[in-house]
Amino acid sequence: MQAKEDVGAPSPRLQGCTGRLAGPVAEPGRGAKPLLMVDIDGVISLFGAFAPDAARRPRDGSFHSIEGIPHFLSAAAAANLLALEPLFELVWASGWEERAGEHLPHLLGLPRTIPFLRFARAVGRANAHWKLDAIDAYAGARPLAWIDDAFNDACHLWAERRGAPTLLVQTEPERGLTAREGRLLRDWARGLAPHAGARAED
Repeated sequence: MQAKEDVGAPSPRLQGCTGRLAGPVAEPGRGAKPLLMVDIDGVISLFGAFAPDAARRPRDGSFHSIEGIPHFLSAAAAANLLALEPLFELVWASGWEERAGEHLPHLLGLPRTIPFLRFARAVGRANAHWKLDAIDAYAGARPLAWIDDAFNDACHLWAERRGAPTLLVQTEPERGLTAREGRLLRDWARGLAPHAGARAED
């Protein structure tokens, strides 16, 4: 059974090889593109492949044992992510941390240069999502989109209160990053240029 990277109880807002060199640790910077924080489990590594209902199983991808854990890696999700690269600065925001750069580039053809965030396992704020501190510190005041399969109320509150355009895109863990989420992200990024001061609704 595939291990889930997120910890803690699900929020009621939920909706539906050998290693190589890892990517660099993400460091705050000022880029021209909006950031795209990318989760892996439930976005690129899908859970539907393990469902007993064959109709829900993804087909465009392949199984891999990564450090002893079985994963179904979606080739479609990888292609959709690559299509977003011209519009976004990609950052791995996943419990995989450096393992994203060790495994995903040669398994899915993703860039080796995507930086990754490191996370403190102990959440410092009551009821906060365990990724928020690292994402907030890295992003600063830059426009940001975040694609993940497991947001909680703290994520939505944080996004609403940010002074920069912010978009949360939730995936279905059985389907991951599909063309639908890709279009949503592209439209949002393209809409930032003429409305740089406007807030994005999620």
